This record gives sequence, C-alpha cells and structure tokens, in this order.
Amino acid sequence: MDWHRIRHTIGMYLCSTAIKRASYLKKHDILYHIGENCMTMFRKIPLYPKLISMGNNVWIASDVLFVPHDVIHKMLNNKFGRDEFLENLGCIDIKDNVFIGSNSTILPNVTIGPDVVVAAGTLVNKSIRGGVYAGVPAKYLCSLEEFVEKRKQYPQIEITRGKGGLSEKTVAACWKRFNNMEQSK
Repeated sequence: MDWHRIRHTIGMYLCSTAIKRASYLKKHDILYHIGENCMTMFRKIPLYPKLISMGNNVWIASDVLFVPHDVIHKMLNNKFGRDEFLENLGCIDIKDNVFIGSNSTILPNVTIGPDVVVAAGTLVNKSIRGGVYAGVPAKYLCSLEEFVEKRKQYPQIEITRGKGGLSEKTVAACWKRFNNMEQSK
C-alpha cells in the first residue's frame, strides 16, 4: 500500500461517522467523483480509488469490497514466461440513489443504478439498473417500487438510544417484532 492510501486510510479511521467518511473522501478528492448525501462505512481506501465514482444519495454498508482491477496477468505472465499481459483495470460507476449492503463485492467495469438496492453479500460482476439485486452473482429480485411497498408493510419501531447503544425499550420492541414474525411463519 502506498503512502497516499495509508495516510487516507488512517484519516478514514479517524472519522467518527460514515457520513463524515464520505465527506472526507470528497474533501480530499480521493475518488473520481462523489456526490451529495452519501455514506460510506468502509475505512480502507481501495486500490485505484480514482476508478470509482459515486453519485448522489449513495449509501455503502460495512465491508463492501471495490475491486477495479485484477492480477490474473501475473499468473499468465509467469505461466508463459513473458510479460505479454497487462493488469486489467476497470471503472466502477455508482449512479444516484443506490444502497450497497454489507460484504458485497463490486468488480471492474460495472455500473450500478440509478435506483438500486444491492443486498448484503452480493457479487456485482456486471452492470445492473433499477431494482433490488441479491446473490452470487447478482440476480434481479424485484423493482424498487415493489421493495418500497414491502418495506411499508414491515412493522416500524421507534429507535431510542441508551447506555451502550439502543435503549431497553427499543431492544424489547425489536424482540417482540421478531418473535411475532417467527410465529407467523
């Protein structure tokens, strides 16, 4: 890792919130582009960050891996005993109104969005647009409108905070909702 990435990775770790981390990326011109109203849970600066662009209202959950390159060329060059193959680089373009869930992997040469939800643990290996995607590789599940309608049916809980995180009232409400949902299965 070069000094630039180390310095900014430390800077990202020092940001206390995900919204501040997105602001840090924008302030220090780390990505190719980052829009307004973004959140990034990741702290480690990806390799080749200038190959990553984020539009407006992009929300990135924990442990999302951006891979704008591969190193297959090293294996091929070693196998054939020559420097014939170059590193494959590709851009990652995330459009407006996108959520990417935890532990997802985004490969090079893809566009995500606009108006996309990527579920946790998804592998995005080709461009996706408009809707909810999940799986390895990413598969279309439903439209964003269908997702919103389903989400409206999900019982909402008012979140209050207490010592060490959530208040006892919020924890009790979450467990009550969970148990009700389990009983109705």
